[in-house]
Amino acid sequence: MGAVQIALVLHPHNDVTEVAERAVAFAARQGVEVLVRAADAGRVRGAVPVGADELAAECDGVLSLGGDGTMLGALRMVADRPVPVLGVHLGNLGFLVEVTPAELDEALPRLVSGDFTEEPHSALRIDTGGGHHVAFNDLALARHPGRGTVDATLSVNKLSFGYYRCDALVVATPAGSSAYSYAAGGPLVSPSVGGIVVTPSAPMSGISRPLVLADSDTVALELNPRSGVLAVEVDGIGWADVGPGDHVDVSVQPDAGRVVRLDPDLHARRSRVKLSLLDLPLLPEQLRELLPGDVRERLEARDN
Repeated sequence: MGAVQIALVLHPHNDVTEVAERAVAFAARQGVEVLVRAADAGRVRGAVPVGADELAAECDGVLSLGGDGTMLGALRMVADRPVPVLGVHLGNLGFLVEVTPAELDEALPRLVSGDFTEEPHSALRIDTGGGHHVAFNDLALARHPGRGTVDATLSVNKLSFGYYRCDALVVATPAGSSAYSYAAGGPLVSPSVGGIVVTPSAPMSGISRPLVLADSDTVALELNPRSGVLAVEVDGIGWADVGPGDHVDVSVQPDAGRVVRLDPDLHARRSRVKLSLLDLPLLPEQLRELLPGDVRERLEARDN
């Protein structure tokens, strides 16, 4: 058996050099080989640059350096061959990422030794007729200003279900239910519950409420003649346009992602607090979960 290989996936724009080189230095001491996409070869010293396909095919695990967007990209990259993905939080209000840069030195040995639990994530497999995509959060069909709105017929398991007329239509996984779908008025769904959430944004007629389907259901959207030209957004990234007469088919790939959790209970508590910052009532003791560990300890010592 060859050496363990860990892939580094870097935030596309932010400078992550210090954290990346700490990870490479640790790996070198442990005899672990670090792979990085050839496009990022100049951003970190000591890693082996390879093509994106080779990186996905060869790595034993992934270390994502960024926010939730970077983490989603890492999960999509290995969706055909899921391996554990650990997120280091260098973004803003992340829900997927768990580890802070200060916790990296403690987290890396556990990633290499397998001392962690895995949080499975489903993904949407999307066929637009002109391309195939994978989404771990959501698919959105969104209007271009001045180019019409969404006008689509929904079929579930090949049975016609109704139609939508709206500014945007969001199809989300349970994990992605806290993103665009939630902003459009959709429900929060626990990632432990399989399913698909279909939520219209600014509905004008037709189905106006969120719809929750089983993860065994298949969804087909047919764009009607009066539909506008729509942007296809996958996890917030625009990929293509679709228009009248086009079909968008969506199915679920269970356990397409393996997210590393070092302390699942702490991560769950932090996620609840982050949701509170967005919309839900926030308790003072919950706010403390967002504070750095040393600050939290000083506050607890003072209160005791």
